[in-house]
Amino acid sequence: MEPVTVLPRALSAAGAGPGDLDAARAQMGFSLAWHIVLACLGVGLPLLTLIMEWWGGHTQDPSYRLLARRWARAMGVLFAVGAVSGTILSFELGLLWPGLMGIYGQVIGLPFALEGIAFFIEAIFLGIYLYAWDRLAHRLHLLTGVPIVVAGVASAFFVVSANAWMNQPRGFTVRGGRVVHVDPWAAMLNPATPPQTTHMILAALMVACFLTSSVYAVALLRGRRDRYHRIGFTVPLALGAVITPVQLVVGDWAARFVAQYQPVKLAAMEGVYRTGSHVPLTLGGIAGKNGLRYGLEIPNGLSLLVGFSPDTVIQGLEQVPPGDRPPVTGVHLAFDLMVGCGMFLLAVGVWLLVLALHHRRRRAPWLEGMGRPLRVFLALGALTGPAAVVALECGWTVTEEGRQPWVVWGLLRVRDAVNVAPGLAIGLWLVVAVYVLMTIGTVYVLRRLTRDRPVPVAPQESDVEEYPVV
Repeated sequence: MEPVTVLPRALSAAGAGPGDLDAARAQMGFSLAWHIVLACLGVGLPLLTLIMEWWGGHTQDPSYRLLARRWARAMGVLFAVGAVSGTILSFELGLLWPGLMGIYGQVIGLPFALEGIAFFIEAIFLGIYLYAWDRLAHRLHLLTGVPIVVAGVASAFFVVSANAWMNQPRGFTVRGGRVVHVDPWAAMLNPATPPQTTHMILAALMVACFLTSSVYAVALLRGRRDRYHRIGFTVPLALGAVITPVQLVVGDWAARFVAQYQPVKLAAMEGVYRTGSHVPLTLGGIAGKNGLRYGLEIPNGLSLLVGFSPDTVIQGLEQVPPGDRPPVTGVHLAFDLMVGCGMFLLAVGVWLLVLALHHRRRRAPWLEGMGRPLRVFLALGALTGPAAVVALECGWTVTEEGRQPWVVWGLLRVRDAVNVAPGLAIGLWLVVAVYVLMTIGTVYVLRRLTRDRPVPVAPQESDVEEYPVV
């Protein structure tokens, strides 16, 4: 490959200004925050659909097959909309951040190319899966859905590995201000890839599971207590509840990685200003001049979490110049909120386990005859979907804001990567308008799907046509 000269570019006085930089960051952040929810559904919803279809075929229970068919139709709509928002993001990388792609595009181009291949595989097999629902034998139809799941997970892996590279740049050498000796595989498989991709894939599964179950929780609260809605609520919630403790362990792994490789980011996440041992864990609080204010401190908590000893030394923000420090309040509160949502989801999962054991002892119909405690549980179940989304968005806030002011950690600042052309604020408002229209259209189509009468999946299953459908 031809070597590329590294020429950091400051904002031009005759071109883009600080307001344009803020507009570019806002546009990228808004687009990513919108798209990432659909991307998570694209990873998790196919798996949920296949589980339902497989179990429905195994038990000959029409409710499972009907739910699978419903979710497959929603999956097709969400995939189409996600393709549009993903295309917008790909254009934004080049249009808004030419300083990044122009210098390092050859380094991180491989995961984006592989993600494109995974996307096309997913699109092809999704079309086959939807078209062949009544045209293939049950087992063969299930097999056509497997590549959708694999490709969805692969897409998440490839995209997040590119983001992981921005946190741990590898696979190239800068010599005389030029990028040489590019190794795209080493760049993609950088040290941050394992914890970051694992954390993201599990988060995607959780978002899909809890969002799906929350829809049926609302229906159950409205009195639709038939088997169709009970299964639609319980199965995704149970799967999400199983994934949640695993995610907490992976999150701890990811945090320890940050402590080792990005101590400045950890200092911002936990609001540590002074290097030392016996560092407390602070819950809440806002950044003050010399530390967090109004937070709840747990003595020695952070040192114990990082190194299992109160003597563990934590690097503080005073180790770097003020201009190289991330925004402490936003990063710290986002991290706390992410962890808080995770603990809430864990608590709901534990309650589900208690209810399941209680139901097994009573041998009574599931989710029946439990009065007010059941309504409280269903209300909390309805909140699991929004809580999972909030945790997801907060996690990405920590990842991106915690890396500031760098777009490539230690090598390229955000202000040197942005497009120097003026008028970026106009693009921000155009993109917001497009996403508002896409949101309205997506909600409208999904609501229309809920109003259609279910189509029986076999002649003997015609009785499920009377189920209220969500």
